[in-house]
Amino acid sequence: MSQFSRTSRNLMGTVIGAAALVGALVAPASSAQAASVPLPPTHVGFDYQIGGAYTPPAGVKVVTRDNAASPAAGLYNICYVNAFQAQPGAESEWDSDLLLRDASGKVVYDEDWGEAFLDIGTDGKRQRIAGKIGSLIDGCRTKGFQAIEPDNYDSYTRSGNRLTANNAQAFIKLLSARAHADGLAIAQKNTPELAGNHTANGLDFAVAEECGQYDECGDYTSAFGNNVIVIEYTNSGRSKACNGWGSKLSIVQRDVDVKPAGSSGYVRKTC
Repeated sequence: MSQFSRTSRNLMGTVIGAAALVGALVAPASSAQAASVPLPPTHVGFDYQIGGAYTPPAGVKVVTRDNAASPAAGLYNICYVNAFQAQPGAESEWDSDLLLRDASGKVVYDEDWGEAFLDIGTDGKRQRIAGKIGSLIDGCRTKGFQAIEPDNYDSYTRSGNRLTANNAQAFIKLLSARAHADGLAIAQKNTPELAGNHTANGLDFAVAEECGQYDECGDYTSAFGNNVIVIEYTNSGRSKACNGWGSKLSIVQRDVDVKPAGSSGYVRKTC
């Protein structure tokens, strides 16, 4: 679960023509496509800049930035996309029936962030949502990113049992196919309980928030080896991650609002 502030992003735009969209999304990514995507280097300097782009600190080789930003020159760039939930206040940018609703017809929200859940509960809705998210993925490719980080893969766990793990995996497969068709790697964001299925789901590496804090880093390395990027938000979490995994994984501590360097409250620490 992405637990932290996100920059606003415009998800508006025309959905790709139905025939082309279905062909692009339904076809699974071939093993050749998946094998050809460039994976991030492991155990290197990393910076998490989804709250605003800034000049990466010395030694950083990999950076994640929001899809509205431009990639950092000369680095491996991961493009952040909020894929399973609508941005705060952006419900009107989605067809009404694509927002998850309770038995009384009210939109269901991730209360921590005021984000409406997207209804990935049927194949037809997944295809339509993936078409809109797919346009963002295409934009990441056009800008020059090497990978995407689709957030809120674990939103089903906060949906009040209205969505399931199978729904989430069916949807992430559509995004994986789109990313691989664009020549981009795709990260599994959090969701350690599904890490063992990453190959079937087309996921190439992991981005794990607070796996040190909650003793979950091994769940990711068991599935992805050293292709795991760790973000901690507390000194204790960073200490645990560094003590256990600092010789193998890319680890950074950021402030919970992932503010740009120079902003009040900015924090960035490494092992």
